[in-house]
Amino acid sequence: MDIGNTFAELWKTTGIYGFLTLPGSQGWGSLVMIGIGCLLLFLAIKKGFEPLLLVPIGMGCILSNIPFAGIAEHVGIVAAMGQQGQDTMLQIKNITGGFIGIFYDLGITSGLFPLLIFMGVGSMTDFGPLLANPKTFLLGAAAQFGIFAALIGAVALGQYVPGINFDLFAAGAIGIIGGADGPTAIYVASRLKPELLGAIAVAAYSYMALVPIIQPPIMRALTTKKEREIKMKQLRHVGQFEKIMFPLIVTGVCILLLPTATPLVGALMFGNLARECGVINRLSDTMQNALMNIVTIMLGLAVGSKMAAEHFLNLNTLGILLLGFFAFSIGTAAGVLLAKLMNRFSKEPINPLIGAAGVSAVPMAARVVNKVGLETDKNNYLLMHAMGPNVAGVIGSAVAAGVLLAIVPLLG
Repeated sequence: MDIGNTFAELWKTTGIYGFLTLPGSQGWGSLVMIGIGCLLLFLAIKKGFEPLLLVPIGMGCILSNIPFAGIAEHVGIVAAMGQQGQDTMLQIKNITGGFIGIFYDLGITSGLFPLLIFMGVGSMTDFGPLLANPKTFLLGAAAQFGIFAALIGAVALGQYVPGINFDLFAAGAIGIIGGADGPTAIYVASRLKPELLGAIAVAAYSYMALVPIIQPPIMRALTTKKEREIKMKQLRHVGQFEKIMFPLIVTGVCILLLPTATPLVGALMFGNLARECGVINRLSDTMQNALMNIVTIMLGLAVGSKMAAEHFLNLNTLGILLLGFFAFSIGTAAGVLLAKLMNRFSKEPINPLIGAAGVSAVPMAARVVNKVGLETDKNNYLLMHAMGPNVAGVIGSAVAAGVLLAIVPLLG
């Protein structure tokens, strides 16, 4: 037995050897990505930015960049198309992948995790403020302008910037970041451009986490002190019957007009119906707590697994991050500007700040609106008024996702 050769071979299995000897992005690049994972953990733990998501994503990023560990290896799921492309069946070719890779293939490749997250979001959402003030539907729609602005920007970058390769499918997947809705971004990216999923998911969740930093300067720049001081009329009471009928009506309209959005909208509305009907409280509680927590853990780790250095450190990723910031800013500005316009023609006063809550970051965007309002007038509470456009934004981003999933394959 040659002890020297044994130790030499053992040395070649260490992480240190991998970082020092593996080529380019697999070596030093993995160290960079581990540093980014640690940064995400810092933002989540120290700064409190979306810790429920950034902690799993950051840890997934670290684990997926460990040389030789194979934690993020895929299990080999493939989609087998039936006759004329009508039926899709997932087949598992190999089940020996890493545990995070299994989470990714079974939960994200299949589109399951985003739908379960939407179900949980629906069970935690009170659509009462939206029903009490239906005009705020428009603010949720206006904030989706960022999606289509980012889509156009991605197409332009792909055509005119050397080193960036964005086709229409990539542009559609990137554009959805503007809705500030992580599950929707993941769902659309997994359908249109799976190879960009890691960068898109990180951009979406990062900007969701940075809502308290990004939105206030835009809100202050587009409004006057007098506008920020506007006090809105107290919302009317919304009864149980309205709350039960709302998810049923929304689902019906979606089925008739935009079936491609039905998976997301249907999951959201089923969760909300479970909350409001009052006869399946155990199921509603499970969606809000146990199911939501389990899926969040697996989803976060799975997203982090796509932050492997060889796929993440490139110009495309930088372009996605820049476009995501641009889209989020445009969505915030569009909501505020429409609210200003509505205030001019409305009989009831509308504080333009609530337009910023039209992005889908629930309930953080509404809390930021309330905070900015209180900075101007410590007695001006806007939280419940901002929740209307905030939950409308969730529906709006799901509808926008359905539009992209329907149109992009036709145009591409």
